[in-house]
Amino acid sequence: MNEMRGQPDRPSITISAVMPCRNEVKCIEPVVRSILDQQTPDGGFEIILADGRSEDGTREILDRLAEEDERIRWVDNEKKITPAGMNVGIQVARGRFIAILGAHNRYAHDYLAQAARLLDDHPEYDNVGGSMFLECETDTQQAIAEVFHHPFAVGGARWHDPEYEGRADTVFGGVYRREVFDRIGLFDEELVRNQDDEFNLRLIRSGGIIWHSPSIRSWYYPRKTIRAVFDMYRQYGYWKVRVIQKHRIPASIRHLIPGLFVFTQVFLLISILFGTGIAIAGLPVGRWLSGLSGLLFLIIMSVYGLIIGVASVRLAKRKGRQLLSRIIRAFLAFHYGYGIGFVEGIRDFVINRTGPSEKRSVLTREQNV
Repeated sequence: MNEMRGQPDRPSITISAVMPCRNEVKCIEPVVRSILDQQTPDGGFEIILADGRSEDGTREILDRLAEEDERIRWVDNEKKITPAGMNVGIQVARGRFIAILGAHNRYAHDYLAQAARLLDDHPEYDNVGGSMFLECETDTQQAIAEVFHHPFAVGGARWHDPEYEGRADTVFGGVYRREVFDRIGLFDEELVRNQDDEFNLRLIRSGGIIWHSPSIRSWYYPRKTIRAVFDMYRQYGYWKVRVIQKHRIPASIRHLIPGLFVFTQVFLLISILFGTGIAIAGLPVGRWLSGLSGLLFLIIMSVYGLIIGVASVRLAKRKGRQLLSRIIRAFLAFHYGYGIGFVEGIRDFVINRTGPSEKRSVLTREQNV
């Protein structure tokens, strides 16, 4: 992890909104303008865009926007990856508070003002974030959005609940006190994914408080296909192994369950095949092994199928029966994507110790465009 360095000017405004971006020619200007239209917190704000060597015309847009409004600056992110962009932005930021924002979101007009107010009113909070709502154009995106907010999809992660207020282990679009970075360092640039989760785990383990408030609102455009969701969560699961390996403890038990679920299925299927093979070879224990493994596999899949079925039918009744099959597939994409990625991470980081594969080191959003 990086340390803070090169800070000749200490805070002179209230909030610095740091936004990593790369090849965002279609969406970067609307996002930046939505932030410019923010209710200005006392002390003002600035926008720092950390561009990862864009090749699609994004940099020309950033040049124009910076000329039009003195609140906008952009810096070069030569490493191109998200955590490096976060870090270069933080290092030039002048705000008392630093907001880490995404380039695929729309923010409420009072997003920054609400975050600043919460941090000012509660000096014990180190990081605040809020409710993220998904904006959809198709039935598939609507199904993904419904599953995203369902507790069974994400193991009860509090920040997925737009009505929750209280402590959380992470938040979306976090707004941090500047001194947090002085105290625990910057984002880990090894992590292609989960860099915010890892940073917030460090923050909590250092005694920090992360607070989720529904008064801080933003909107996000979900992936357009179920396959894209599967790929994204596969990458989340993969890099979560590296986070756990670094800290020797997961931030929550829910991070382990999808991987354990997938591993158990694979183990039981292998046991069934192995038992069947030695039974054919004439060993009676093989029939017992394959029978027991088959029974356990059937029980696990029946319970899982029942839970998904009930949850999917309930969501479809509320949101539209035409969504049912897509909702079921979205649940599977969340769970199996994360679980398979986690098992692959165990293979690469723990067993083989080969480090991250090249494919898992490229953001899935870039792979799916």
